[in-house]
Amino acid sequence: MSIWEGFKQYFIREGLAVDYLLYSNYETQVEALLEGKIHAAWNSPLAWLRAERMGKAHGHPVEAVAMRDTDRDLTSVIVTLNDTKIETLADLKGKTIGVGAKDSPQATLLPLYHLHKNGIDVAKDINIKYHDLLGGKHGDHIGGERDAARALLAREVDAVCMIDANHLLFVSEGTLPGGATRIVTQTQRYDHCNFTISSKAQKESVVRFRELLLKMSFDDPNVRTLLELEGLKKWLPARLEGYRNLDNAIDLFGFYDKNGEITCADYLY
Repeated sequence: MSIWEGFKQYFIREGLAVDYLLYSNYETQVEALLEGKIHAAWNSPLAWLRAERMGKAHGHPVEAVAMRDTDRDLTSVIVTLNDTKIETLADLKGKTIGVGAKDSPQATLLPLYHLHKNGIDVAKDINIKYHDLLGGKHGDHIGGERDAARALLAREVDAVCMIDANHLLFVSEGTLPGGATRIVTQTQRYDHCNFTISSKAQKESVVRFRELLLKMSFDDPNVRTLLELEGLKKWLPARLEGYRNLDNAIDLFGFYDKNGEITCADYLY
């Protein structure tokens, strides 16, 4: 909450009155955005794609206006223990793969889509073990990935999926011993969160909101702490190309339909 309170005060100092609401899950937040209850949403990549689909379906298109510099060009990895015989993607067939939460783009949907694109039928060729923590958060936590890493170490799974930064983190913190793992494969690059704007927001306010975000400087001591808390050095204009594979994964695995309605039957949030 201290992050958003700080951002609120920044915008007010710059002459743009804002307030914030905290939602327990992205699904409710997206629905509130489409209903006009809120005008801007800090969305996960999965939430952005749901908002985009729902906006088109209901005649209220949404717009992605900004993202962090750290939201661009991320990758996920599939990791195994060094002493296994899993060397290639083909070696994963018949194996048990640990993933994160069902709604995690980086630890579930994107790595599984990567396997699909490389000729592995994820419904038939592998066994999937979910570590389904904090549904509705879209993997914006490392609990599921850390549990998957622990399952790998306990040899409950043969390989695990995680964002590459968490692989490095788990090694540095000791969850995975140094030198004990190797990367079997790595996904294509993708983008992560963005600020999504409702079409019901006043255009002048949207323009000013975006201007003030892009204006924030890491060299300014009044905002540096906020940027550090939110994990960035500067805001960048949003781009959409980095969501293409996740959009395809949503269709392949039936997470949302074309209208953005939730179609994953066992998804709890």
